[in-house]
Amino acid sequence: MLNEQTHQKLAALNLWGMDAAFQNYLDTPGGDALGFDERFGMLVDREWNDRQERHLKRRLQAAKLREPACIEDINFRHPRTLDRSVVQRLSTGQWVRNHENIIITGPTGIGKTWLACAFAQHACREGHSSLYCRSPRLLHDIAIARADGTYGLKLARLAKTDVLVLDEWGLAPLGDNERRDILEILDDRYGRRSTIVTSQYPVKKWHEYIGDPTIADSILDRLVHNAHRLELTGRTMRGEMVKGKDTKTIATDKEARK
Repeated sequence: MLNEQTHQKLAALNLWGMDAAFQNYLDTPGGDALGFDERFGMLVDREWNDRQERHLKRRLQAAKLREPACIEDINFRHPRTLDRSVVQRLSTGQWVRNHENIIITGPTGIGKTWLACAFAQHACREGHSSLYCRSPRLLHDIAIARADGTYGLKLARLAKTDVLVLDEWGLAPLGDNERRDILEILDDRYGRRSTIVTSQYPVKKWHEYIGDPTIADSILDRLVHNAHRLELTGRTMRGEMVKGKDTKTIATDKEARK
């Protein structure tokens, strides 16, 4: 009866991990051999781990990452000038804590989006919030927010995100409002948050893409100067072929995106 009351109280306190560990203790023969401090430490550890897992799950759901990517699975075998030392440096997560950016450029199908999602996923695992956005879709959503009166709220949410992924940068020409929207987003984040940008175009062409020289200077100043740059080259990785166990050649899209 006493144990049942303990379960009920732990549940009422939302201590689900501790409750599961307590039940595991009751079901495990020889549990009494542990000292009180060891048993209590076991309960606390289970609760801590359970909460960390739940928080991570919520962060990953909120991030809406396009690819289920992680840095441990990055493909260094494909020849695309991916600098392993830069990736290893970024894998420490210090770039997020320093509020630095990442710029990934290269041709279509070289794995830019996958890499961006891998870095954002790693940031989530370290306790940071992330959000994936296709640049054209984000600018469209901001235009709608301006029309329905939620523009300020939209920018405020973006400003609070620790790692913002702007995928497919430079895909379409920018209008005047769109240039100013991008400047507002990056100005809010400069020195406070981190941004990952992927683009088919090299950074030297971004000034031309943005259009207005003055706004372009302001945007690039906030985005490029404190950025880690991965400039990829090589053939597309989509539909890359490998040998299967039955010696037939099969396509591996998952591998190709890494």
